[in-house]
Amino acid sequence: MSPFWFFLIPVALWLISGLRVIQEYESGVIFRLGRFAEVKRAGLNWIVPGLDRMVKVDLRTVTRDVPPQDVITRDNVSLKVSAVIYFRVIDAGRAVIQVENFLYATSQLAQTTLRSTLGKLELDDLLAQREKINKELQQVLDLHTEPWGVKVTAVEVKAIDLPAEMQRAMARQAEAERERRAKVIAAEGEYQAAEKLGMAADVIDAHPAALQLRYLQTLVEISAEKASTTIFPLPIDLIRPFLEGSGRQHSLPTPRPSMQVGSPAPQMQPQAPQRPLPPRTPPQGDQNG
Repeated sequence: MSPFWFFLIPVALWLISGLRVIQEYESGVIFRLGRFAEVKRAGLNWIVPGLDRMVKVDLRTVTRDVPPQDVITRDNVSLKVSAVIYFRVIDAGRAVIQVENFLYATSQLAQTTLRSTLGKLELDDLLAQREKINKELQQVLDLHTEPWGVKVTAVEVKAIDLPAEMQRAMARQAEAERERRAKVIAAEGEYQAAEKLGMAADVIDAHPAALQLRYLQTLVEISAEKASTTIFPLPIDLIRPFLEGSGRQHSLPTPRPSMQVGSPAPQMQPQAPQRPLPPRTPPQGDQNG
């Protein structure tokens, strides 16, 4: 065998050992003799064997669950809040150089940020302004992870566990609110009905025949119910004279005896004086005793 082959075969093996395949969703960070050299993209790449070391970084969006955190709101309500965070690496060089483990660091930062951010809010705001809170958490986390080459795309508050006492109090509050709304709606209905009745009274006052038509319509409705009640229509005009006469008699004043000027006042007849009763004599037995 020619000496050329003894030289060519080791060189070929050395070159082949430097080949690296990087997936489409990955990036390769090259360190040459311990120093950052470059970032390799997806495809077939070659590094210097023995001198270069490549660290692959996943560029896909990572989903991490934030464990339930004990949070005390601004109005002193203790609760447990869990969330989920979505982030991805946008700079593979900084994700490897600036932080030891960007996955663990981002997860821990999400927990502390969740507690500190929700502790500034009241319970009503926490329950009502969910979208605003998610956006605020995303902005705070993105600001802190930007030096690491990590982009936080979204943060969602997943669950809020309230104490049993607070749940009962909120249930009573919701029930009272529903009762208040029902009363307001009923009052508005009564007000509108009173307005319509006033308008109907004005129409009937202007057109007296409308009252007779309404009276006949009421009779038709009663007869359609197939009830055993017998109704005899009686015009009010027939009994109106009797009502007026009765009211006139009650309104007449009661006559009182009058006294003429100069007539002597009635004299009172003297009564005979009463005789005193004789004293009671005790019985004979009481005197002997």
